[in-house]
Amino acid sequence: MKITVETTIAAPMDLVWQTWTTPDDIKQWNAASDDWHTTQARVDLRVGGSFCSRMEAKDGSVGFDFEGVYTNIVPHQLIECTFGDRSLQVTFIDGPQGVTVRETFDAEEVFSEEQQRAGWQAILDNFARHVLSKHGT
Repeated sequence: MKITVETTIAAPMDLVWQTWTTPDDIKQWNAASDDWHTTQARVDLRVGGSFCSRMEAKDGSVGFDFEGVYTNIVPHQLIECTFGDRSLQVTFIDGPQGVTVRETFDAEEVFSEEQQRAGWQAILDNFARHVLSKHGT
């Protein structure tokens, strides 16, 4: 099963793309809730390149690496990657209201579809807020 989440951000495409692909920015927006954070991020943005974000509970009780390999990149339009046996497609669509960022990913079997959708959407919402803070809006 595939799950899709999206947001539209009133900011220029260059800024949205840069914020999505820059490790220092990723560490600032990549969390589903205030009690989590990303302590490390690595991006080798090329087909065959890898990425890794270390996500941890702020109380130090648990953490994990979200990592994978890029399989397709079209600058300012598309990033596709695999993580484990799952895949993720991120599309960037420039429109009159700003840039729509749409993530479509393979669901996993531990958490419900609703939990997965809510968690991924929360991270995407944090991303949008971070871009807008950089854009000055």
